[in-house]
Amino acid sequence: MRVPDLPANEDFRVAALRALFILDTQAEERFERLTRTAVYVLDVPIALVSLIDSDRQWFKSQVGFAAQETARDISFCGHAILEQGSFIVEDARQDIRFADNPLVTGDPDIRFYAGVPLHDASGLVMGTLCAVDREPRRLSSTQEAMLRDIAAMAERELQIVRCWGVSATR
Repeated sequence: MRVPDLPANEDFRVAALRALFILDTQAEERFERLTRTAVYVLDVPIALVSLIDSDRQWFKSQVGFAAQETARDISFCGHAILEQGSFIVEDARQDIRFADNPLVTGDPDIRFYAGVPLHDASGLVMGTLCAVDREPRRLSSTQEAMLRDIAAMAERELQIVRCWGVSATR
């Protein structure tokens, strides 16, 4: 397993994330809608809005995954935030970065992961919108475009949180 590298701007990125005052807040329907849509459109059992803090990934919204957070050092999203676009792992068992990852070898048995970074208004990456499956797979070009579109909507919701200065609850 390869632990994700830290972005060069990690201190600024984490400070900006914490300034949103969104971490450890209650679920919000506006984010729940997006993960439900991702599950349906991409035909996956799991979708998450994942925010990457200094030592964990915390889920603002999750469908099909019971945990509220996982350690950052085992996160797929920790790798995805380093990318400019979509980060796709078609079969985690065949990828040296993830083959022995506890999220692959145990519950939730991740095989497929597709994530898109979510940026704040200044361009700093806050986390990802991701889709996960327990079976290896590929996304069609249409599905990948839909993943990017849903991520853009999640990104917009995060930017609204920043504009208003607070995160609303359901």
